[in-house]
Amino acid sequence: MARNDGIDRTSARNVNLTATKIGNTQRHNEREKESYTNPDIMPERTPQNIHFKKPTAGYAEMFAQMEQDGIISTRGLKSNANLYGELIFDVNSAYFYNHGGYEFAKRFYEDAYKAAIEIVGGEQYILSAVMHADERNHAMSEALGQDVFHYHLHVVYVPIVEKQILCSKRCKDKSLVGTVKETIMQVSSSKKWLSKPALDEQGAPILQKNGKPVLRKSYSVLQDDFFRAMRNAGYTDVERGERGRSEEHLSVTQFKVMKEQERLTELTAQTAQKSQEAAALDQKIERVQKQQLAVERVEKIEPKSVPLSSKVMLDRSEYESLATAAKKYVIQEKKERHLQKLLDAADQMISKLERKIAELMSELAKYKSVRGKLHINELEQENAKLRDKLRSYETVLDRHDLWHLFGRKQTKTATREESR
Repeated sequence: MARNDGIDRTSARNVNLTATKIGNTQRHNEREKESYTNPDIMPERTPQNIHFKKPTAGYAEMFAQMEQDGIISTRGLKSNANLYGELIFDVNSAYFYNHGGYEFAKRFYEDAYKAAIEIVGGEQYILSAVMHADERNHAMSEALGQDVFHYHLHVVYVPIVEKQILCSKRCKDKSLVGTVKETIMQVSSSKKWLSKPALDEQGAPILQKNGKPVLRKSYSVLQDDFFRAMRNAGYTDVERGERGRSEEHLSVTQFKVMKEQERLTELTAQTAQKSQEAAALDQKIERVQKQQLAVERVEKIEPKSVPLSSKVMLDRSEYESLATAAKKYVIQEKKERHLQKLLDAADQMISKLERKIAELMSELAKYKSVRGKLHINELEQENAKLRDKLRSYETVLDRHDLWHLFGRKQTKTATREESR
């Protein structure tokens, strides 16, 4: 697998399977499911999957028939024993994309299937061998703007080892005790994948300080065998999967997740400049969102469903917009509560003033009523008569010069002068 260093690496993994797990493996490999949790599987491309060995029946039925025919033996196995094995051969998606894609992948995995026959110990022990061509590499497809598929090979087999059955002491012919009674092909995953002694360049075992041989893990041997077979088949532009890594011990799901992460890292390096530009745009957008956040924009946010979960997910920019809006909403809500209290107090004051105005209007009405009772017109007429009499009296006093009798001559004269 590519590790962001431009090198294409082979990968071979083995998965041990019990009788209870083989059904799900069959449904996945043979595409018998109605729906898949993996969103990258494209059912319309399933017809392009290639069988190098097509199963003649269900995996379990084929196993039972092999046992009935004496091809394999399950003598002495526990009920939960690993009866099946699955080899998964793989190279990073970029390798096939750069070599032409589908047609190249068919040739590559046809040769890989030949290597699987040698690794398993014979084609008669293989139940199914299928190359998947319908799984889309999401990361590369998005980066390149076109569909890129992740080609890989599934080989389901029965792990067997040759086992010699010796004549026991209960044998009637005592001369035969300890001799080989029969040889069977025993189903045994643990013995199939025993560690093997490491050999030096001369083929001699490499020993530890204590004299014991250095053992090579069986899965490391598997990696070596697959890599050597593909090199011998002419694929000299691939390298062996890195030593010391634990991918052969991971589950299928874990391994796919790890590989997808590595592919993402590779693509990120290939499109570094675009990523930086996108990051700069994200920052600009974030600043604009902080400055011009609007309620209608938040309402347009559409959460995406998480497969097999009641949860939803949002883009980071959408989440930040929603979080900012929520904070502003909390602050606005506090302000509104404060304003509501002020408004309630104002309403109470208005009610009091309205009552006071009503009281004043009532009092004013009373005053107007009293004013009406005073007969203003009659009083004005009486005042006019009195003013006329006063003027006639003043005229008489002027004519007879009698103002000195009242001590007002000067005052009256002054008044008349002012009036002139």
